[in-house]
Amino acid sequence: MVQTVIQYPTPLSVEYATDVRVFDEKLFSLIEDLEDTIKENNLDGLAAYQIGSYFNVVVLKDGDGFIEIINPRLIGHSGSIISGETTAYYPNRSANIERFENVSIVYQERHGEDKTLKASGDLAILLQRKIDYTFGATFIHKMSKEEKKRFENGLSSKTDISKNQVQNDYCPRTFLRDKILLLSNILTILIAFVFIVSFFFGDISTLWRLQLYGAAGVIGLDIVYFFYAQYEGKKYVSCGSCQLGNIVGTVVISLFRLLVIMGLSYYFIGSV
Repeated sequence: MVQTVIQYPTPLSVEYATDVRVFDEKLFSLIEDLEDTIKENNLDGLAAYQIGSYFNVVVLKDGDGFIEIINPRLIGHSGSIISGETTAYYPNRSANIERFENVSIVYQERHGEDKTLKASGDLAILLQRKIDYTFGATFIHKMSKEEKKRFENGLSSKTDISKNQVQNDYCPRTFLRDKILLLSNILTILIAFVFIVSFFFGDISTLWRLQLYGAAGVIGLDIVYFFYAQYEGKKYVSCGSCQLGNIVGTVVISLFRLLVIMGLSYYFIGSV
């Protein structure tokens, strides 16, 4: 069955491909879907990743047939070449990428039998590009800084993307939420410093109150970070680091550090 090939600016739905462990009808159906989709769209190959599947499967066009590659592993390479490439994820866009000229891989075929493949030239380049997808990457991750800048500038100039979306396709290098998190971390460090100072001098009760005020500040900043990070993340539709799980994890780590420090402080200071 022909499947929809995911295209920019829709985020790719999986981060890393999962190795196939069971070679059954479900796998065969996925391979057939990839082959049907390749033929329908006149493509040279597809990774399962490109149609939203978690499995580590790549299918390459080979004349009138296909090369079915399951759980590929790159085991050797030599030479380098600058390749002018296109990819289905960025339709009608091209870029110059430095690739290995020759590669060797091990993989399994659809029934689980181990295979090896040595490729050079166009086949080697195609193979590398599709294996990139199994690691959650498109060819933009392989570009030089200069080529990436040129490519992104080209994306920004496309007329078929809304102005708001153009501004928000890629994650910027810094976020405002990072500054909120930095303030929270600095305040946490100050609380820890006050805890250490309390062992040597000062009014213990006053130091404990300062820690309580600081803890309230950290909690407040973490709450602001949590909600603002979600708002900011929605602005960057293709930003992998904007996922809710990462935001929650960051807040949990921050609060856990605070809990440890305040727990120790209460034991040594607050309970005195």
